[in-house]
Amino acid sequence: MKIGTIEFGEHPVFLAPMEDVTDIGFRLLCKRYGAAMVYTEFVSAEALIRDVKSTVSKLTISDQERPVGIQIYGRDVEAMVEAAKIVEEAKPDVIDLNFGCPVKKVAGKGAGAGMLQNIPKLLEITRKVVDAVHLPVTVKTRLGWNHEQLIITELAEQLQDCGIQALTIHGRTRSQMYTGTADWTLIGEVKRNPRIHIPIIGNGDITSPEEAKRAFEQYGVDAIMVGRATFGRPWIFKEIRDYLDGHTDETIDVNTKLDILEEQLRINIERIDEKRGILHTRRHLAATPIFKGIPDFRQTRIALLRAERYDELMAILEQIRSERFGATDTVDDDHQEADER
Repeated sequence: MKIGTIEFGEHPVFLAPMEDVTDIGFRLLCKRYGAAMVYTEFVSAEALIRDVKSTVSKLTISDQERPVGIQIYGRDVEAMVEAAKIVEEAKPDVIDLNFGCPVKKVAGKGAGAGMLQNIPKLLEITRKVVDAVHLPVTVKTRLGWNHEQLIITELAEQLQDCGIQALTIHGRTRSQMYTGTADWTLIGEVKRNPRIHIPIIGNGDITSPEEAKRAFEQYGVDAIMVGRATFGRPWIFKEIRDYLDGHTDETIDVNTKLDILEEQLRINIERIDEKRGILHTRRHLAATPIFKGIPDFRQTRIALLRAERYDELMAILEQIRSERFGATDTVDDDHQEADER
């Protein structure tokens, strides 16, 4: 599979862009464990052209995480074009247009999935961004606004005609938000369309290696994108890659997984500061599958999520390691939802 000149090989697995999740530290961990491409948190076009510091900081990328995409969202044609030009100066490998975020503060204002209610403007933004930059432009969107407006099969052709070089489809409508089950049927229909020649990337409910394999085999997508299942589980990319490649004996033990989470904590503290670094990591500690199924864990979990100092949090994690995990202990994997863009 290729996007522009970027060669990904067979059956690549991408990290989905997620607000307050896919910061540079987390992206680097996911890359280390096999993510074929990673994406930044999504970037507001309006805030970017106003030079809002917190938004501009999201453009920081590292050569160690390449290939990397920067995703932008907005509802104004000129703002999206100008933002794309600014993003190009940050030198990502791909510029992705977000037409899929369902949250009210975005879609309710006509951006993200809100653009699915204004297809002419959606296509105008896409065409003009493609014309304005030299990098590959891709799109991430949903099946439609609701189940009465499942427009993705026609929209995919229209977006391809605008010049995008790949399309990611989340198998839900905007009205579903993140509820229910992702419907991959229409994703497969888009991929089977003989008019479609750009890569189709499937997204939605990929939480295990088995589901990843089924997505490739049953729906024929060129790549898959994993979002919420990466929470507290950056090693999921290795699990999927090993399963797809037939290396099912190459597992990561639970103590190594705990090491990874502790490293993520240190990265976030070094990248931001102690207080905010801990806050940024708590979401992953709350969702990680390695604590799932541990009996009488409630009070320990509360202590984890209330800790405000690095030494305090590390002491709790090391206590969990010594009291709950031995070298051969295993805990059933699971995942907890997070907002995926």
